[in-house]
Amino acid sequence: MGATAPSDPLGAAAGRDTAAINTARIRITAMKTTMMKLTAATALLFVSLPALAAEFHAYAPSGERQALLTVAIEPKATAANAPPVHATPLGFKGTTIVAHPSRPWLYVSGAAAAAGGPNAAVVRLGADGLPESVDACTLDSGYCWLSIDRTERFLLGCDYGTGKVDIFPLDAAGKPGRRCGGADQNRKEGHCVQPTPDNKFVYVPHVKGNNALFQYAFDESTGKLAPLDPLDVGPPEGSGPRHVAYHPTLPMAYFSEEQGLGVSVYERASDGRLALRSRPRPKPEVAPAPPLAGADIVLTPDARHLFMSIRDFGGTGDLIAAYRVTADGGLEPLPGTPADDVPWGMAVSADGRFLAVTNYGSKKLTVYRIDGEGDLERLTSVDAEDRIMDVVVR
Repeated sequence: MGATAPSDPLGAAAGRDTAAINTARIRITAMKTTMMKLTAATALLFVSLPALAAEFHAYAPSGERQALLTVAIEPKATAANAPPVHATPLGFKGTTIVAHPSRPWLYVSGAAAAAGGPNAAVVRLGADGLPESVDACTLDSGYCWLSIDRTERFLLGCDYGTGKVDIFPLDAAGKPGRRCGGADQNRKEGHCVQPTPDNKFVYVPHVKGNNALFQYAFDESTGKLAPLDPLDVGPPEGSGPRHVAYHPTLPMAYFSEEQGLGVSVYERASDGRLALRSRPRPKPEVAPAPPLAGADIVLTPDARHLFMSIRDFGGTGDLIAAYRVTADGGLEPLPGTPADDVPWGMAVSADGRFLAVTNYGSKKLTVYRIDGEGDLERLTSVDAEDRIMDVVVR
């Protein structure tokens, strides 16, 4: 037999410690690898989740209170947890509002000014979404519709009483100057003036007995309007085109019918002239007769769904009519949603998930959640304490 190696307890212990250390290192490395995989998977999970809807604000001018009402809406709001209403004094009876496309400014119009007093204001918003200042001004008339052209250089207004359109230049601070353009066809009850998405044309619908739809070319460098031929499209008798929504990518214009209660779908030629394509009816079918009257019309930002408010001044037939927009820009009626008393103005949130509606009769601002199929789910209803007609959200 060979000689036996001498015993070395320290060396044996060191060997065992080294082995243990190596094993621990292997385990730590494996754990790090696992954690990296988990972290990557978790990051992927968060990236894949849809972004949560941020809080947005609804703004509505009050005539009775001579104030701008502001409501902060959160997706978690419910009927039992209605948000408070913030009132900012305007100094005049506001009726109509539009939001500046890119700046935190709101434009509010009221009735025609008395004795040269203010009848409009530029409301500037703070970082918290609340009004920060009110810059009063005087415009030529009171307007039932305000819009801002796509260059953000002009403010357009339509006067319901006279049917006139006035156009004002905006200075660097966003304040309107002296009237620089417009149109007057000596026909009352004009209800809307809105430049097309390409900023080349403007249409002015008239309701009731003054049933008409005037079409103009718009000069975005001067703010001037030039009549097209024919000037009046000649809408169907008794339709009463009122408000317009434009498809963002197709040459389609959708007009709510105040008297007809449906939607007039027009196709726009390259020269701006409109041609009537269809007049889809709402669901459930409603008879076009007083005391029913159509009001506002809005399109979701993704152009998948369109909504129209129908007012019942003498009953419980108030409705938010709904339509699916087809690939070619047509409309397919969807089941409508019963509304609060006399739904009037409407606005869709920037993410397309919420619809705010003013209710003239019930003096409420109601917010609905819009699902992927165009169905509406009531989210919350706020006591606005006034017969508000118009609303914007941002």
